[in-house]
Amino acid sequence: MTIHIIGGGLAGLSAAVALTKAGHPIVLYESGPQAGGRCRSYDDRELGCRVDNGNHLLLSGNTAALDYLATVGARDTLGGPGAPFFPFMDLASGKRWTLRPSAGRLPLWVFSPIRRVPGTKALDYLRLLPLARANGAATIDDLLPPGALRRNLLEPLAISALNTPPQQARAALMAAVMRETLTRGGSACIPLFPAGSLSETLIDPALRWLQGRGATIHLGRRIADLSVADGRVVGLGTTAGAVALAAHDAVILATPPWVATDLLPGLVAPDSFQAIMNLHFAVAPAAPPADIARAGFVGLVGGTSEWVFLKPGHVSVTISAANRFLDTPPEELAATVWPEVCKALGLVSDMPRCRVVKEKRATFAATPVQDSRRPGARTAIRNLFLAGDWTSTGLPATIEGAIRSGRTAADMIRAAL
Repeated sequence: MTIHIIGGGLAGLSAAVALTKAGHPIVLYESGPQAGGRCRSYDDRELGCRVDNGNHLLLSGNTAALDYLATVGARDTLGGPGAPFFPFMDLASGKRWTLRPSAGRLPLWVFSPIRRVPGTKALDYLRLLPLARANGAATIDDLLPPGALRRNLLEPLAISALNTPPQQARAALMAAVMRETLTRGGSACIPLFPAGSLSETLIDPALRWLQGRGATIHLGRRIADLSVADGRVVGLGTTAGAVALAAHDAVILATPPWVATDLLPGLVAPDSFQAIMNLHFAVAPAAPPADIARAGFVGLVGGTSEWVFLKPGHVSVTISAANRFLDTPPEELAATVWPEVCKALGLVSDMPRCRVVKEKRATFAATPVQDSRRPGARTAIRNLFLAGDWTSTGLPATIEGAIRSGRTAADMIRAAL
């Protein structure tokens, strides 16, 4: 029996790793010239450095992602401060602070003014309880009253995790993130990110691991259609010709939702999306503020920029929930963001060369309506399963959700055997 995996993003790679580890032969098809989907890197000749398609921050509570990296031998490619340490800056006031949750489940850090958000009191954190227990169709805006805690912590975290404005974002998805990280204590909130590039951490090691164990990887091979007969997939129409499936073969469809609905007419899936903007500036600060140098990043409030990452040979800025900037010319957006970068990093210089990367459909819009459209891994077709951060993982569209979705599809196939 062979499992055919359509899509070489993290969901597809996660499924491939889980099935190969269990001893099942797999064939993976990726329509693009390289695997990785939204987690890929490339050499930018204009900037003279290697850049990522986007910026992704893992947390030590992301157990599926860390298991995946450990399996493919890439756990040691992650960098970070080694502790729950999150520097922030208010661009309007210039005030800096560092959020430092205590390691255990008891939130003792809220009693320390130097560990918690400035302008907050310990009792303010009781307001997190309704959010941590959220369910139903309530939005984050419904459950978070205005104030320093919301402006300086919860909004930045919610927008980056859900990639949706708080006025629209489903609170239950943020609650799921909090249950696995913040409410488990600082030991589950240690920030981690690729010390080099996304591809070198999340993608290339997995491809080498799979190929070293006999997996077949087809890059640049698009699946144009699925042939279905008697309730099962019997063939794949590829750009290199038809592929017939044997009687016990199975298929995992790990494509973006708009591709999945094209291949499976009638599939209900998210159909509204939010963009992410990433701006890469060709500058390497010689002496960034000490807290940023330790963490490798800083969160910004009160401006356009949200997160600034120190990368090899450049500085990278992320703007989430960025549909409002889709029509903004790249040079105009860069000119807006560069002064904020200078203020955060203590730079005084003209704007360097910049690459603006617009991911127009980075994630599904994490609204109650769109969340209700997320399908499970099983389909009405007996040997066809779904994977992707847009499926019903219980989490927003994150790396952790994508990797879990691949494992879920793999587990279902193994159970069906």
